[in-house]
Amino acid sequence: MTILVIGTGLTTRLPSIDWGPVLGKYLGSLLWGAMVYCLVGFMRPRWRMSLVALVAAYIAVSVELSQLWHTPCLDALRQTRLGVLLIGRYFAWADILAYLAGIGAAAGADRLFGYSHKLPRT
Repeated sequence: MTILVIGTGLTTRLPSIDWGPVLGKYLGSLLWGAMVYCLVGFMRPRWRMSLVALVAAYIAVSVELSQLWHTPCLDALRQTRLGVLLIGRYFAWADILAYLAGIGAAAGADRLFGYSHKLPRT
């Protein structure tokens, strides 16, 4: 699921695909939140889904809030394509809402389709 989320998310940033200004922006942010959930779940397969979602939300909100902090090193990273994809460039409350919606959607898919590993949760 993680690879599908990452691949779809990257297509929202391709200039050759016109998602439109709103869908392209917020679908990418929603999928970024879902990716964080998937990566946390992959790294900690024994965690309860609620803990995976909570940690993913903490990471996503922290990354967005980090955009309020400016240093020459961080600003230089934000000028690269990889930097924009990983940590973004500008702070926006709407991005936080999109991340949380993506985390919720990924957790819902995890529960509905059982994507998480079949290990006992702690």
